[in-house]
Amino acid sequence: MRLFSSKGRHLVGVDISATSIKLVDIQRQQGMFHLNSYGIEGLSPGVVVDKLIVDTEEVGAAIARVAKRCQVAGSDAATAVSGSSVITKIIDMDMKLTDIEREAQIRLDADQYIPYPLDEVNLDFEVLGPSLVDDNLVQVLLAASRSENVDQRTDSLVFGGLQAKIVDIESHAIERAFELMVDSLPNMPELVAIVDIGHHQTTLYIAKNGEFVYSREQLFGGLQLTQAIQDRYGLSFEEAAASKRESVLPDDYYTDILTPFMESTIQQITRSLQFYFSSSQYNSIDHVVLAGGSSSVPGLSGLVQQKIGVPVTVANPFINMTIDPSIDNEQLAIDAASLMAACGLALRSFD
Repeated sequence: MRLFSSKGRHLVGVDISATSIKLVDIQRQQGMFHLNSYGIEGLSPGVVVDKLIVDTEEVGAAIARVAKRCQVAGSDAATAVSGSSVITKIIDMDMKLTDIEREAQIRLDADQYIPYPLDEVNLDFEVLGPSLVDDNLVQVLLAASRSENVDQRTDSLVFGGLQAKIVDIESHAIERAFELMVDSLPNMPELVAIVDIGHHQTTLYIAKNGEFVYSREQLFGGLQLTQAIQDRYGLSFEEAAASKRESVLPDDYYTDILTPFMESTIQQITRSLQFYFSSSQYNSIDHVVLAGGSSSVPGLSGLVQQKIGVPVTVANPFINMTIDPSIDNEQLAIDAASLMAACGLALRSFD
């Protein structure tokens, strides 16, 4: 089970989040990426909690449903672990070492880098390129995740009829998807803030010239909006989530519920940016890209642009792809921003 190597086989990307399974199937046609199919399948509350899968069979059943809809029977898949469940370090190592020697050396020194017993983690590494400090060394990216996090995801995929060939790191998958759309941003911005607004948490990534250089997680997300709808209109969690998606709420929803949520979102973004500015030589950014399920809230991108004072784009990693005729383009425009991780995982087919 590898984090980094794919050996050029076709993989579907499967992103397992707190609220849903997202599957993306990308192929290459005449030198261009082609979105063959995608699907989103909701999960009941409590099935995935704090990135941990509580019920692998339930998640597997949802994977099977979405895989059937997308017609990807018996496929190999790439999925991801995320955030605090992953430790990554860049270390310098002797360039002459073979992969086997390198792995032995990493395992020998592992307690310097990893705060868990070795038998409790999945470990992988990738040589990035020449060291910045010594010509005889190379930079090596070391990645480790608690084995239970990896096993839960691979087991869920098996229950869903898929085979996990790669367990990636979520931020790497999002970076890969961002690379597809960075050339489409106006004025070739040097410093871009990607704000991924998930269900429980919002993650700020800073990309410098297309490469992620910083990330910060905050406990804030679409859950706050769902709960506010629940409380205000006396709905169950499922009803509130559905009415939020389908925009079937009373007239006072926009002023009393949605606007305060958008203002809170902007406060979170501003706060995260201040943290970044205080730890770097920068005090401004050139562009904001909104990603994640809550980024397509009507009016949010305009409000962020107005308050932060830089251009704002809602993420669409499929902007330069051909789209299969079976896909509803209007629905894809709504869903695209929440599919960054799944898209980046599907791109592992082409490493």
